[in-house]
Amino acid sequence: MKNISLLGSTGSIGTQSLDVCRMHGYNVKCLTANSRIDIIEQQVREFKPELVCIMNETSAKELKIRIKDTDTKIVCGMEGLIECAVYDGADTVLNSVVGMVGLQPTLEAIKAKKTIALANKETLVAGGHLVTNLAAQMGVDILPVDSEHSAIFQSMQGMPDKKAVKKIILTASGGPFFGKKLSELENVTASDALKHPNWDMGAKITIDSATMMNKGLEFIEAKWLFDMPNEDIGIVVHRESVVHSAIVYQDNSMIAQLGVPDMRIPIQYALTYPEREPSPVKELSLADYGRLTFYEPDYETFECINVCKNAIEMGGLHPAAANGANEESVRLFLNGKIKFTDIAHLNNEAMLNASDKKDFTLEDVLETDRAAREYVIEAVK
Repeated sequence: MKNISLLGSTGSIGTQSLDVCRMHGYNVKCLTANSRIDIIEQQVREFKPELVCIMNETSAKELKIRIKDTDTKIVCGMEGLIECAVYDGADTVLNSVVGMVGLQPTLEAIKAKKTIALANKETLVAGGHLVTNLAAQMGVDILPVDSEHSAIFQSMQGMPDKKAVKKIILTASGGPFFGKKLSELENVTASDALKHPNWDMGAKITIDSATMMNKGLEFIEAKWLFDMPNEDIGIVVHRESVVHSAIVYQDNSMIAQLGVPDMRIPIQYALTYPEREPSPVKELSLADYGRLTFYEPDYETFECINVCKNAIEMGGLHPAAANGANEESVRLFLNGKIKFTDIAHLNNEAMLNASDKKDFTLEDVLETDRAAREYVIEAVK
């Protein structure tokens, strides 16, 4: 029986993760959220976790009053988030929090020798070798939950050895602005950018899809997860989001993972690996789709991909800076403070401003993240 600590339970990935836990009867030992206590109160009453962390202290106090009739303990802040990540009663930590806040609890969970089901991009984008080296040292599995990385991971099952893989191919939906040129995106609004054609995601991730920054971040993730040279990681736009990603073997045979666009497939595979179990997701009908389409990305319009590619090529703390700058840029765009087309420019400038330091620490990453955000704020002022 799986015992799960779910970090970020009220977001899109978190609620779908609970669908999987509900179907398979997994024990949900810990839940965390930022401040959405209405949702997490319902989750507490259904799943009866032993420990809950609310990042916002005021919200934590209110939730404590609301659920005083239960046995669930309430903690708050980063200390509370880490307490949930290392909780003795859980064997698997599913990290679905959004943003840099996910890095430190992942590192602590690895130290506690928890299996990591990872949906938090920033852990690998900003943490890089810190995370992968520690996981190797502790003998901990990092199982990808992102649909693209899960697809690559699934396609690699049964391969004879690592050298058999020639390249990996990440698919991208292209977001709501597929086919648009840079000049056409000058005055798009947050409302326009939040209209994703295939996926139901939170605001930040949906904007990242619109800028295609998400694909740049996934490029960096893939580098760390699968230890592939940068030149052997490809990107292709696939509008239907049915082929979730693929690998090419040395004999040029391509293996891909297909399914309806539903995050519960990769979530479940991370929780049941290496087993396959019945899923709450409907079966894919290729005939219903009729045809699947593929296109080269427009790197001139969606410059954020290049920001990330250049960041991982430069190495050091550049990926952490690109990520931190993007979080701040997206926040400013959603608040109407900058234009959509400003996001890539700000991310690039902050990324170039970062250190080339190769042997960095967690403190270096956190400082780089802070500096990149400050750079964006000052640039906008």
